[in-house]
Amino acid sequence: MGKEVVPEVVVELVNELKSKYTVKVILETLDIPKSNYYRWKNKDFSISEDEREIIELCKKHRFTYGYRKITALLNRKNNKPINHKKVQRIMQKHNLNCKVRMKKSKRPGNAYYKTHNLLNRNFKAEKPLEVLLTDITYLPFGNTMLYLSSIMDAYNGEIVAYKIGNKQN
Repeated sequence: MGKEVVPEVVVELVNELKSKYTVKVILETLDIPKSNYYRWKNKDFSISEDEREIIELCKKHRFTYGYRKITALLNRKNNKPINHKKVQRIMQKHNLNCKVRMKKSKRPGNAYYKTHNLLNRNFKAEKPLEVLLTDITYLPFGNTMLYLSSIMDAYNGEIVAYKIGNKQN
């Protein structure tokens, strides 16, 4: 007997075939011990409260969260903690797999143009506007991120131009 046997299905199948065949013959054909069948028959296969909550959370978040995040949500929501292994077991039992994003493959095409290192880390300039340096600074602003792009003259450290925007361009 392997792990591929689902107890609920076996009990249901035996109940359907009981009118034509004996339980013993059905179980011998399926290669399932009688003790297993009777244990499964007496077992309650109804969905528990934890299972119901996990299924509800997975559906609510469109199956994008894995067992770790579902566990964190349940522990934050409920007063009693739930173990991550139990959540993982329930999710596997009900086939509640999270969607895995496909890694974007690199498209073959023209190679990128690589510029030469003209400064060679020599940031001193002889005259103004001879060497210009640029930098992008991230500015958290509320729930969004703003970007400060500035151009500095290496001769005297003066900011020649700057722009603040919500994109890095």
